[in-house]
Amino acid sequence: MWDPATYLSFSDHRGRPARELMARVGAETARRAVDLGCGAGNLTHLLTDRWPTAELEALDASPEMVEAARRRGVPAQVRDVRAWWPAPDTDVVLCNAVLQWVPEHADLLARWIPELPAGAWFAFQVPGNFDAPSHRAIRELAASPRWGDRLRELAFREDAVLTPQRYADALADLGAEVDAWETTYVQPLRGDDPVLEWVTGTALRPVRAALDDSEWEQFRADLAPRLAEAYPRRPDGVTWFPFRRLFVVARAG
Repeated sequence: MWDPATYLSFSDHRGRPARELMARVGAETARRAVDLGCGAGNLTHLLTDRWPTAELEALDASPEMVEAARRRGVPAQVRDVRAWWPAPDTDVVLCNAVLQWVPEHADLLARWIPELPAGAWFAFQVPGNFDAPSHRAIRELAASPRWGDRLRELAFREDAVLTPQRYADALADLGAEVDAWETTYVQPLRGDDPVLEWVTGTALRPVRAALDDSEWEQFRADLAPRLAEAYPRRPDGVTWFPFRRLFVVARAG
């Protein structure tokens, strides 16, 4: 289950990559613009502001996120991205921080890109921090004697995404023009246990789903000192949280 309020508590940091991603999309007009995995709809305006006459298509697998998007006026639909297929008039697709949740997303890209009309743009961004101290701490704690019996079935994948070059090779082989890059944001976070609050909204979702309320609070309590040690707070109250992200913009051939 997604919690829109928790996820949006860091909306500026989470939204910046999407804005920088869309800056590389060169479409002057669009018949249909798709927000593939729209979440709470807080970034859908990147499509509607730029292509106001386009038919808007927005979908997300989380009913909670779709409800939040609808409250923003986004005509979102509950739908898994695996079931999506590009309509013939699809000219722009934004897929922001979604594909890392889909193990077979490379196969989906291989299906989607050839189905786009010539000249259409597909822009996606995924986190590339699965070997970061935050994720290592989660994996180590989940595998510990205290939690292993409950959480060993969870798949904490270190290879959830490809490298930018592997994405570029795969999409170029499909005839697309590709712009791929990576950026590490050194994000200043504030507050008590800010890295714990960050991962609560994303990486810890499978853990939350597997535990009852009491166990969940205990797991967070066990994780907090590990994250505080890995990401110490500065005297001015700032905690630096380096976060690597991968970007790909493909234009269908």
